[in-house]
Parts: sequence; structure tokens; C-alpha cells
Amino acid sequence: MTTVNLDEAGVGLADLLARVRGGEEIVLAADGVPVARLVPVTAAPTGRRFGSARGLIEVGDDFDDPLPEDLLRAFGARGP
Repeated sequence: MTTVNLDEAGVGLADLLARVRGGEEIVLAADGVPVARLVPVTAAPTGRRFGSARGLIEVGDDFDDPLPEDLLRAFGARGP
């Protein structure tokens, strides 16, 4: 890990960012005191993560019960 003072970083920012893009971490310092880190951005995970909603959704005990006739009629369904 490289430490660079802010006055040096200002004139060479493009070079520092190129190094960060290459995977290097750079510490920015003010008067020799670390104040920030430049690190490569990691890609956000894509797609869905299995089980991410576990415990957030509850299914009622009557989930599989037949729907009431009035609700079936409201949706245009015919009874058995």
C-alpha cells in the first residue's frame, strides 16, 4: 500500500487512479496523517441471492384453501 500526500495527489491524480484501477490501494495523507484510501470499486453482485428474503414473508395456513365463491366471481372464474 502506497501513501501519498494530498499536494502530490492533486497533480498526479490521473496516475493514481490508473494504479487503483490496476488493483493497488493508495492512502491519501494530509501532512503525513492518513485521511482517506483510494481502492478499486468492486462490482455489485448481479441477480438474485437465494434465501435473501428468508424470514420476511409468511404464508398463511389457509394459502391452499379454495377461494370464496364471491371472489372467484369477481375475477370472472366459474365454479366447479
